[in-house]
Amino acid sequence: MYGEIMEDKMSNAEKTAVIKLDDIHKSYGKAQVLKGVSMQVNKGDIYGLVGKNGAGKTTIFKMILGLSEYTSGTVSISGSVSRKELFEGRRRIGFFVGSNFYNYLSGRANLEYYARAKGIPGKELKTEVSRVLELVGLKDAGKKPVKGYSLGMKQRLGIANAILGTPEILILDEPTNGLDPQGIADVRHMIQRFRDEYGMTVIVSSHILGELENTADRFGIVNEGVIAKEISQEDLSAKRPEVELSVAVGDLDRARQVLADNGIRVVKEGKEKVTLEDYYFELIGGAKD
Repeated sequence: MYGEIMEDKMSNAEKTAVIKLDDIHKSYGKAQVLKGVSMQVNKGDIYGLVGKNGAGKTTIFKMILGLSEYTSGTVSISGSVSRKELFEGRRRIGFFVGSNFYNYLSGRANLEYYARAKGIPGKELKTEVSRVLELVGLKDAGKKPVKGYSLGMKQRLGIANAILGTPEILILDEPTNGLDPQGIADVRHMIQRFRDEYGMTVIVSSHILGELENTADRFGIVNEGVIAKEISQEDLSAKRPEVELSVAVGDLDRARQVLADNGIRVVKEGKEKVTLEDYYFELIGGAKD
């Protein structure tokens, strides 16, 4: 186990870390929420933060964004750790951690308000707002008041707000909450497009582990206030062992006899897939159902 952890750290060290947390502790009064969180998000990652409700995912995001002070430890953004440098680094981060919109305004008007707050020049503002509304599938709905939006539409509007100005780093907290299966697939494709076409590094959390597995290429598993494990998509795939095979034949009885004579019992063809969900529950315990 120790050798495995050291190997992971060595391979990570060779990559460019854009977000790094080292032994972060956070308490609210007597309640200790984060108990020594260490994690590394590399440039170009789609990094999936996995954990049950209350595990500390949103608190980790708030530490990165400077929305809440940590008790001890170090946060680094692109190698910067001083308060002044972190402030500048955070200006390059777009984030969706809960929606905060004016219900009486249209989606477009809300985004125009936030675009001004982010310093997007007036001559570019309307074009930029139109661009992000189209990217998230709200081109027509942008004219409607937010009070008439479904939860899924508000999620999309939150993502649109996060990508205003094309940030270098994007943080999305439960972006698929309230979306139907098609909406979830749309968000997955958006996230991959943000990385592939716009060069963003993306950190995304979700309680839908199967969907996160289809989206991210690295995962951090949060449990009881710590990162219990960081694992790559490649390492997860390596844990998918070969299993028994099923062979379709014309003479089943003869095939059974031949296999039995050779001490082979083949059931079905394929691979037993160890999913992210399987690995999560194996690591932290508990039951899937």
